[in-house]
Amino acid sequence: MTKLLSAFTALVAFGSMSGANAADLVVYTSQPNEDAQATIDGFKAANPGIDVQWVRDGTPQIMAKLNAEIQAGNPVADVLLIADTVTLERLKQAGQLLAYKSPEAVNYDAALYDADGYYHSTKLITTGIMYNTQAGMKPKSWADLAKPEAKGLVTMPSPLASGAALIHAQTLAGVSELGWDYYKNLKENGAVAAGGNGGVLKAVATGEKAYGVVVDYMPIREKAKGAPIEFVFPTEGVSAVTEPAAILSSTKHADDAKKFIDYLLSEDGQKTAVKLGYIPARNGIDLPAGYPSRDQIKVLPINAAEALKSSEKDLKTFADIFGLKG
Repeated sequence: MTKLLSAFTALVAFGSMSGANAADLVVYTSQPNEDAQATIDGFKAANPGIDVQWVRDGTPQIMAKLNAEIQAGNPVADVLLIADTVTLERLKQAGQLLAYKSPEAVNYDAALYDADGYYHSTKLITTGIMYNTQAGMKPKSWADLAKPEAKGLVTMPSPLASGAALIHAQTLAGVSELGWDYYKNLKENGAVAAGGNGGVLKAVATGEKAYGVVVDYMPIREKAKGAPIEFVFPTEGVSAVTEPAAILSSTKHADDAKKFIDYLLSEDGQKTAVKLGYIPARNGIDLPAGYPSRDQIKVLPINAAEALKSSEKDLKTFADIFGLKG
């Protein structure tokens, strides 16, 4: 599946960098366009002498693009700002990242950055349940989505299109009372898995589906704008990706790339993340409006190295359950 995705992405050129100057810092990111632009604008305001070009897509597509460039001997990106640490752990083990211990890391829990400095988490993006306010059932747990009341009414992103969705599936599969049997039960209950988180948000907000598995900031942000939706942090806990940033070992702009990492981890960079509606990774920063307090959010554990080892197997397991093709 990964090889097919790489081949497809190599043929379908997205985010062409033909207009980029060789002196520009190039960032590949899975952030939504609006958020990516706000991040770059904040960095440039703090570092007015540095020009930045950026490319945005889902983490699997970004990695397929980067891998195709690496295989061709011409990686374009200097910095990655993508969904999860598992993907960056793979690059670290392949020797494709530059170690940099940012001085800002002292303000973060040790679990949120690589001990050798190869990647640093920039926020917490949890995955929970959203529902349309017209839905008959108000879910409180993951188990509720497999109940008869939710039959044919559940949608979720596919791990083939979303890095966060893969981490979420791996996380729930590791919970003893859920596991892969939970996903089999969802499939039997008519749940569908396709595309990314944006499609889930649209389907539930429009009433096409009543329930969705989705990253937290999307429904919380849209609810604040008046959308008829609610977001739930399930009682069993939530999975989380941390949108880590890393510098490619092939970069020709190491100094500028380090400044970019420092900005993301700085108080100003973290406050920008909060303004965009994200849970900050840095200690001492208040959460955005619409979120419970940090101590009310139970984050389920996942080991990046172990998740990396089982990624291909887990992708296939999920795809087989839902009849997906890579």
